[in-house]
Amino acid sequence: MARPLNTLPKAHLHLHFTGSMRHSTLIELAREQGLHLPDALEQDWPPKLRATDERGWFRFQRLYDIARSVLTRPEYVYRLLRETAEDEAAAGSRWLEIQVDPSGYAQRFGGLTATLELTLDAARLAAEHAGIGIAVVVAANRTRHPLDANTLARLATQYAGKGVVGFGLSNDERRGEARDFERAFRIAKRGGLLSVPHGGELLGPRSVSQCVDDLDADRVGHGVRAAEDERLMHRLADRQICCEICPTSNVGLGVAERAADVPLRRLFDAGVPIALGSDDPLLFGARLLRQYELAREVYGFSDAELAELARQSLRSSAAPEPVRKELLAGVDEWLTSSPSPNDAAISSPE
Repeated sequence: MARPLNTLPKAHLHLHFTGSMRHSTLIELAREQGLHLPDALEQDWPPKLRATDERGWFRFQRLYDIARSVLTRPEYVYRLLRETAEDEAAAGSRWLEIQVDPSGYAQRFGGLTATLELTLDAARLAAEHAGIGIAVVVAANRTRHPLDANTLARLATQYAGKGVVGFGLSNDERRGEARDFERAFRIAKRGGLLSVPHGGELLGPRSVSQCVDDLDADRVGHGVRAAEDERLMHRLADRQICCEICPTSNVGLGVAERAADVPLRRLFDAGVPIALGSDDPLLFGARLLRQYELAREVYGFSDAELAELARQSLRSSAAPEPVRKELLAGVDEWLTSSPSPNDAAISSPE
């Protein structure tokens, strides 16, 4: 009998703010405010997406922006993070680093600083409520001017040690070269933040290399396309640069045709550190626990290998050392425990 994956302590390092919302919450908040949702976000949910071309990405981004539009009040932000923390705890996620671009919400919440402070306070209360650790990654938008990224990097460093642990770069990697954002990441790294840009999702291995070379990446969001370059995989393994692999997202956006086509096993066997992530469960319909289930069911990971995946997520996180040690000990306990016939994985609620 396999050990239950929901009791395996793990870290979740690739989750976007609006994308973490429960589908039921999206529907409720939209109806409460009289906002119309397209069919793809209501009765045809989860939406059928394919973002490997410009039109497909535009549709994905449009749906994300519509979902974000329901977050009009501070109490909705507190609710979103409280429910997200509950879902993380149900999946066995004991440490979460959630990514947010404050500029996407600044107009409604009083500016960049006020938005970030609101997010940090909501994260603090949600962590206390669910009994897990939550930190924030401030992310710049690749489709906006690099000067905007510099502003966000300076803001993020002001809250280093106060809940912000990293600086990211999201959105369509085809729309901006990594080197254009080098100054912002230099500001963030100087301020003590992790460099966690997206790369190697819609573009190939070169996109991952640029994140490493130009942005001094500590982790790469996605990075799955690194599997196409043997030398790059060895380089990531040698430097222990983690790739945040999101299988259901890769299939949902057309990066891979099927879950079986995501090269998770190839990257793992090459020694590349991996942190499984769900990216945007609101749009892809699956949370963190499902990624571990896929590792077992589709990629053939043994319990020992699943435990190592969890360890890699924890080692690659910004969790304080005492927290990391405690959770790593919990992984060892999970692996040495005898599975009960009544054990079963419990999917996190929607």
